Amino acid sequence: MRLGLPQRRRDRGAELWDAVQGVGAPVAVLDLAACDHNVAEMRSRAGELPIRLASKSIRVRGLIEKVLAEPGYHGVLAYSAAEGRWLAEHGVDDVLVAYPTVDIATVSAVAADPALRERVTFMADLPEHLQLLDRAARGSRVRVCLDVDSSLDLGPVHLGVHRSSVHTAVEAGEFARTAAGFASLRLVGLMFYDAQIAGMQDTGAAIRLVKRKSADDLRVRRQEVRAAVEQHVELELVNAGGTGSLHADWDSSVTELAAGSGLFTPTLFDGYDDTDLRPAAFYATPVVRKPRRDVAVAFSGGYAASGVAGPSRAPRPVHPKGLSLIRTEGAGEVQTPLRGKGARGLELGDLVWFRHAKAGEMCERFNEIVLVRDGAIVDRMPTYRGEGQNFG
Repeated sequence: MRLGLPQRRRDRGAELWDAVQGVGAPVAVLDLAACDHNVAEMRSRAGELPIRLASKSIRVRGLIEKVLAEPGYHGVLAYSAAEGRWLAEHGVDDVLVAYPTVDIATVSAVAADPALRERVTFMADLPEHLQLLDRAARGSRVRVCLDVDSSLDLGPVHLGVHRSSVHTAVEAGEFARTAAGFASLRLVGLMFYDAQIAGMQDTGAAIRLVKRKSADDLRVRRQEVRAAVEQHVELELVNAGGTGSLHADWDSSVTELAAGSGLFTPTLFDGYDDTDLRPAAFYATPVVRKPRRDVAVAFSGGYAASGVAGPSRAPRPVHPKGLSLIRTEGAGEVQTPLRGKGARGLELGDLVWFRHAKAGEMCERFNEIVLVRDGAIVDRMPTYRGEGQNFG
């Protein structure tokens, strides 16, 4: 779709908005100044620990490569085995696949290539994962990382996500002993994702208390787990954290942190303490209907985020001000009706700007992301989708 109608009532001072006039919409836009600030802010909070870039939160290979060239960033935390192989084939020299896989074909392809074998590390937390990786390796040695459950249980209350089956140092030691028994596997790492810390907004005293209690638990348990595992194997990496917890008081067992969402800073990161992240990623879509004076209908735009369905997963209109989703309709696949004072000045063809609730997922809807600096387009980068890649 190409914009053809004039935008007579734009905010002329909004350089980011002005830069993409005449570009086909819907369009995804990255504010490079804000993104650069976020790259530096995250690096500062991480201190001396390197940051492994979470590709799920970006899904733009060119941007991943750009950030990896910055000091303080090393390696990629991929979300799919096939994605990890693809990135490694395109030059990323250290890929940790964050989730277990049953993609035997991809594991076999990595195992058969001497270069890829050293670049890609697969995740596991069950004996069955090890058995599958062993079969797929076909005699070659593949790298494995143990995903350790980092959740916190307070009585009957489970705080965190349901991921790994390995929680205690005893369980981790037993897993390492089992892994060491496979000649085709090399257990080289541990991962601790503290979802109940890194992924929760600081919305009140109770949440902050839970975060502190969980951090205290993990500081002790990580060291115990590492000691138990190193009775059987020699570790190269211990990965921890996320964008929301880069500034934690990390114990000496941790060798690297993971983050990615902070580059884009979606709406789910608006409620965190002790961060200075700036919204950097937006998408814009044109007004196609005006059924009422205070209602404007934008084309498409219904890009909901994954997770528990509800308002927190909906995109947020941010420009012009004074717009909100209509509760009975929400953001739609083919049209998104908006209500409010901001709608009164909108005409057909005018752009409405949104922020997505989660980073990276927005890019599944676009073939490219437009990079803007100082009111001008400076680059266009294909997303995974734009490169013909779909990793589920």
